[in-house]
Amino acid sequence: MKIAIAGCGYVGLPLAVLLAQNHEVYAVDAVPEKVEMINARKSPIADRELEEYLSNKELNLTATTNPDLAYNDADFVVVATPTNYDVDRNYFDCSSVESVIKSVIRVNPDSIIVIKSTVPVGYTESVRKEFKCDNIIFSPEFLREGKALYDNLYPSRIVVGAPLVNERLVQIAESFVKLMQEGAVKKDVPVLLTNPTEAEAIKLFANAYLAMRVAFFNELDTYAEVKGLDTKAIIDGMCLDPRIGDHFNNPSFGYGGYCFPKDTKQLVANYAGIPNHIVKAIVWSNETRKDHIAERIVARKPKTVGIYRLTMKSGSDNFRESAVQGVMQRILDRGVEVVIYEPTHSTDNFNGVRVISSIDKFKAVSDIIVANRYNEELDDVKDRVYMRDIYFRD
Repeated sequence: MKIAIAGCGYVGLPLAVLLAQNHEVYAVDAVPEKVEMINARKSPIADRELEEYLSNKELNLTATTNPDLAYNDADFVVVATPTNYDVDRNYFDCSSVESVIKSVIRVNPDSIIVIKSTVPVGYTESVRKEFKCDNIIFSPEFLREGKALYDNLYPSRIVVGAPLVNERLVQIAESFVKLMQEGAVKKDVPVLLTNPTEAEAIKLFANAYLAMRVAFFNELDTYAEVKGLDTKAIIDGMCLDPRIGDHFNNPSFGYGGYCFPKDTKQLVANYAGIPNHIVKAIVWSNETRKDHIAERIVARKPKTVGIYRLTMKSGSDNFRESAVQGVMQRILDRGVEVVIYEPTHSTDNFNGVRVISSIDKFKAVSDIIVANRYNEELDDVKDRVYMRDIYFRD
């Protein structure tokens, strides 16, 4: 079977590798350097399993900048392009998804289009009508950054949204499920077939719940810090309750990355005209947390604040909307000098802030070192490190 994947990011490339174990896969991306890396079997993304599979596995995988080559004769075209949140429109920018749909209809109208990009609730049905195309279905991804291929190999569940009244599309959805199962290591993966709109809602509500959990434990930590209590003792005691569980409970500077910020804002927008408090409070809580962290740092009256890593979390190379950037901006707004240590950043400047490539020089000039996640290379300056990392993970 020939399968095309539009987008070689955190969603598209791991899926391409998963499927290329058993099928002919073409991965499309607009960035030539990324395409060259993939064809050289090098991962442009920090992901251990992805790096290992590209280097060592027999994969029928071709990356290309030519979408027509990929889409022509493809049985499935999976759309995994970015859908950034447009703050002016209060809506995901789905223009990249629509561009792919137009191209597929032009090149190969018989192909089945599977949207993997995160979209607003009701989007799939709207594009099915807009493009008069009956071959569009939706399948949400549930991936962790830095563990995306692992989460495809050992999925928690597979959800596919297709109109349940359409027997042909239900059979096609079942075929797509089998493709995912075929490449996975884990067997007996829970499967849910539902209508596209419910599948879209599953994705947004799942991420909102996880973001809410991050916000909850961060607010717990704020309380403990202000009151002089032991955060870890409180969380340990809470999480002994199996209904709460010992996961997603490590305090941070706030949630960030590709999914949580935009997905929670989109869900708030989808709630327009519908009574709610919790969903919009998640977004407010995340901003309040960054305010609190910045205030605690500025209160120490440092001359120079060092930001140790811009990444969203340990094991990731993603800076996008990382909470530490929000904290950094708040510190800058107070007139405090800030420097950054970020070894994956190639220039000496990030958004107008000086980047120091030497860890030793960075330590020497920083009165306080701000670290969202701790690393052993800070052991010798631990007395100057400000962090809320209780468990040294996540």
